[in-house]
Amino acid sequence: MSVSAGDVKALRDRTGAGMMDCKAALAEADGDIDKAIEILRVKGQASAAKREGRGTEEGVVTAYIHANDQVGAMVEVQCESDFVARGEDFKVFAYEVALHVAATAPRYVSAEDIPDTERDAERSVLEQTAREDGKPDNMIGKIVDGQLAKWAKEMTLLDQEHVNAEKHESKSIEELRQELASKTGENVRVARFAYFRVGEE
Repeated sequence: MSVSAGDVKALRDRTGAGMMDCKAALAEADGDIDKAIEILRVKGQASAAKREGRGTEEGVVTAYIHANDQVGAMVEVQCESDFVARGEDFKVFAYEVALHVAATAPRYVSAEDIPDTERDAERSVLEQTAREDGKPDNMIGKIVDGQLAKWAKEMTLLDQEHVNAEKHESKSIEELRQELASKTGENVRVARFAYFRVGEE
């Protein structure tokens, strides 16, 4: 089907994808913009996955301090080039991550960062609680697995839905990271963060 220049521009404005990618996605979606957005998202995530192994030696350190001056956070977000690191989209992403950390105080960047000892200790507590609640022995493993996955999600930055769900369409930090990686064409990595609250170590 024929794709209009206006539709291509509208899709580009909404996604930040390249003109040719937008045109191809619209053709594949028979002109349906919402479907084209989903096609671009899937392709962007696949491309982002290929970039994961590439080195990230540039980036920014960004801070967010809450209005009461009692809570704050710093994050280091890395990318592959100084050009991307200096870009507005990259800086905004880093700031939004810092804001989220200040609001939710996650413990780790990703689930892979949770020490096995801490995960095992949490599993032990959950198993004991399930038994005390009278759950059947043959169901405890499945129940605890679900609870442990929820616990890990609450502990890790990338798995959490951004605190400003309305602004970010209820996307997780990882989904926002993947979108930025797709838009910039570079590997984007949240390297580390620090959370501060007055009076807390």
